[in-house]
Amino acid sequence: MRTHELVLQWIEKQLSDGHLALGGRLPGERTMAEQLQVSRTSVREAVRILEAMGVVRAGVGSGKDAGTVVIAEPGSALGSTLRLHVATRHLPVADIVETRVLLESWAAERAKVGAPELEEAAALLDQMDASPDVDTFLALDARFHVALAQAAGNTVVSAMMASLRGAIENYAGELTGNLPDWNASSGRLRSEHRAILDAVNNNDGGRAAELVAAHIEGFYKEAGVGANPSPR
Repeated sequence: MRTHELVLQWIEKQLSDGHLALGGRLPGERTMAEQLQVSRTSVREAVRILEAMGVVRAGVGSGKDAGTVVIAEPGSALGSTLRLHVATRHLPVADIVETRVLLESWAAERAKVGAPELEEAAALLDQMDASPDVDTFLALDARFHVALAQAAGNTVVSAMMASLRGAIENYAGELTGNLPDWNASSGRLRSEHRAILDAVNNNDGGRAAELVAAHIEGFYKEAGVGANPSPR
């Protein structure tokens, strides 16, 4: 085991044992190096890895923002990882589509009427109606799907959807070139979004789940992705 991995292992145990919590600060670099009998370079490497993973935020200087603080931003780190793996073509788009259907149909069925995320979703749809730019539309589209999933109130599903957001934007953008008529497609997508949100707001989770699955699969089928991922 490399020395920076010893530091990571120690920090993980501190978190799992409750000695470190959200908002808490890691011991100083020198203190950890002496306590664990490793170099300060190893400590710095471990902290950089944790920062990239969205587990800590490293501050410099002095004052209230100084030191390494425990945070929780799993979506950011997972999103970066997914985008890189999608870029390598290691993760097939069809598999990501299937994952989206599983997560989003589950979340749509359980979305809580009155959840603030549903208000955000409605506002995003209004912005999509006023947005003819493809890239802007796709960014708003991804945010809509994340908000809808977050309305279910499951933090793990929310983190996973947030992590997929960047990957969704990237590969959806690539696939729009395969669509025969973007204006027609975007109009259909907006209509489907409205129907999904209406079903959720009407407390018809089963209908919302069916609509979101058909919506996701329909886009990729039209764009030429050969997948039939629906579990229904």
